[in-house]
Amino acid sequence: MESSELFTVIQGIPKAELHLHLEGSFEPELMFEIAHRNHISLPYDSIEVLKKAYQFNNLQEFLDIYYAGAQVLIHEQDFFDLTWAYLTKVHSQNVVHVEVFFDPQTHTDRGIAFEVVINGIYRALEKAKSELRMSYKLIMCYLRHLSEAAAFEILQASLPFKHIIDGVGLDSSEKGNPPSKFKQVFKASADQGYKLVAHAGEEGPSDYIWEALDTLKVVRIDHGNRCIDDEELVQRLVAQKIPLTLCPTSNVALKVIKNMGDHPVAHMLDKGILATIHSDDPAYFGGYMNENYYEIAKALKLHKNQLKQLAINAFEASWLSPASKKKHIQDVHNYFNSL
Repeated sequence: MESSELFTVIQGIPKAELHLHLEGSFEPELMFEIAHRNHISLPYDSIEVLKKAYQFNNLQEFLDIYYAGAQVLIHEQDFFDLTWAYLTKVHSQNVVHVEVFFDPQTHTDRGIAFEVVINGIYRALEKAKSELRMSYKLIMCYLRHLSEAAAFEILQASLPFKHIIDGVGLDSSEKGNPPSKFKQVFKASADQGYKLVAHAGEEGPSDYIWEALDTLKVVRIDHGNRCIDDEELVQRLVAQKIPLTLCPTSNVALKVIKNMGDHPVAHMLDKGILATIHSDDPAYFGGYMNENYYEIAKALKLHKNQLKQLAINAFEASWLSPASKKKHIQDVHNYFNSL
């Protein structure tokens, strides 16, 4: 397909996004606007200077800027504005269902109350549900560079909002912070009724994916690129239909892979893995859902059946009801049949 045709095809696909950090959707323009509103000085002279800083050699370099940007988020309205900006953007890209991460410790550790964070996010999600007809699930992440004791504090703080939060995840610096470090808090989270996911096998080894599955008992792996190093693990992922939420532009930006042509997603599809495509931290990595689909399709020369499979896989991997999954998957089939 020509580039213009490819992007037009991708635009029309009904999509679900399952790997998105709300704090990572913080566009520089909005960051400066909220910083000005809250009388906070950013260590950048302009939006353009900030954008130029978005060149990373590894996950930690990205996280340093990610956490610096989050410092301007103080009031409930700030969290609403952040979330609403993301939702309206992906609505324009035909994303119809989102399962989004938020990092409460990034905010509570600097004195922002948990309820301020979640109430702002929740108001935006509910507005998208009513005005944009977009369904959603909300996932609270524990920061893995902090202690398990700190994660327990956040779990406790979340309990009055259990009716809003669907699951818990594990993100931040992967190296040196194996999933097993959080075994007890994940068990406690499951006891509270939360679904479980975890970042594993992005910069860390395939062993971390095994740990996430066997020690944390997660139902979905975020990233999981390194599974391809372990054929036994691949067979397990296929047999148990464990989804991977892959993030191509993020992988290139953070040097997880050298270039898009090295991305393993096509190989994963061939193996029968429930692989899916998402944007991770789109404000920092140069693309939302359509851009991620486009860049991976262009680099790997994916054909329409592979694009259709990726879209179907995301709905299969979602936490939607069986009836909702069936409807959305039929919409995907109908769309591709119309091309």
